[in-house]
Amino acid sequence: MSLSQTISAIVLFFTFLTAASQAASIESFNAQFAKNVEQQLRKYSIPGAAYVIVESNKIAALETFGYTDKKRTQRVNQDTVFRLASVSKTFSATLTTMLAQEHKLDLHDPITKYVPEFRLAEKTAANKIQIHHLLSHSTGLIPNAYDNLLAENWDMARTLTWFDKLSPLCAPGECYGYQNVAYSLVEPVIETVQTKPFAQLLDERIFDPLKMKNASIGLRPFIQSNNFAKPHVLINKKQGRYIWTQVSVDPDFYKVGPAAGVNASISDLAQWLIANLGYKPQVLSKDLLTELTTPRIHTTRELKKRYWRNHLNDAYYGYGWRIYQFDGFPVYFHSGWVRGYRAAVGYSPDFDLGFAILLNAESNVISQITSDFWAQAKSLN
Repeated sequence: MSLSQTISAIVLFFTFLTAASQAASIESFNAQFAKNVEQQLRKYSIPGAAYVIVESNKIAALETFGYTDKKRTQRVNQDTVFRLASVSKTFSATLTTMLAQEHKLDLHDPITKYVPEFRLAEKTAANKIQIHHLLSHSTGLIPNAYDNLLAENWDMARTLTWFDKLSPLCAPGECYGYQNVAYSLVEPVIETVQTKPFAQLLDERIFDPLKMKNASIGLRPFIQSNNFAKPHVLINKKQGRYIWTQVSVDPDFYKVGPAAGVNASISDLAQWLIANLGYKPQVLSKDLLTELTTPRIHTTRELKKRYWRNHLNDAYYGYGWRIYQFDGFPVYFHSGWVRGYRAAVGYSPDFDLGFAILLNAESNVISQITSDFWAQAKSLN
């Protein structure tokens, strides 16, 4: 064997040892982590849940817990579909920014160019809100403007007519105000610049190429699935015992599909995380990922979040992603909450790790589990 062949063999051997060591580390980490998660879910009597850990371009661990329904007729599995709620914004921002990088639209275009009926109380104020302000929640509007109207028997067109009663709290780009109704204006923007419906474009540009086979947007595909998690709400807490009841699927936030209308399984979210870690550049390019995760607006209230506040050094919002400095390293994160469901997704390129968790119950234990994961993630590197 020549010297160069010997060196190559040694390098290959140590590469193998390193990979084997990392695999063992993840496996041992998950064995304990899964036990802890199961204990927390049992403590709060969560009906069903699933989580996934991805490392680089593969699923390192995937765990499922409990049942899809109150009667325990079907166990949660890797293909059980949950509502993602506000995690939907990560997909909508990605699609919008894709189109911008393809010069189909300009993120600095005013919203009124595409939605001329959008008006605010001050005559010219609406013209100052640009597409990128929607994606970063920096429109200047009062937080969650007119979310309350989603519970009314109104469509988006009628809800939009109420915005002419609002005056901005600040100039666009100067303050953070989380939105759902306003955020969903990206749908008419996208449907103006090309001929396909927003939902079809999500399928063709994101879900299908990433092989997110259970992912969809909207109420109908969700309830037509033969494997979807039923929603549960807390009706009583007595002597540390949590009592949940199964409820019907609430259609309200499906009215704002880009903000809260995406459905997916935990196996789908594994593919989403792998792509966002940079391993599907043919779908999500490096430039696209950089654009999405560039800090745009400071979100100081996030620093006070329970379970997270002892770890967060700083917090911003990018385009569809929260950007946390968590114990000194970046985590790109989003959570979601609609009636009967909680979701959380996050990844860190520094650690080459991603984590997602889904619940079919409205419990803040999801925050505890997620922050615990990232607090312990350093041990995997």
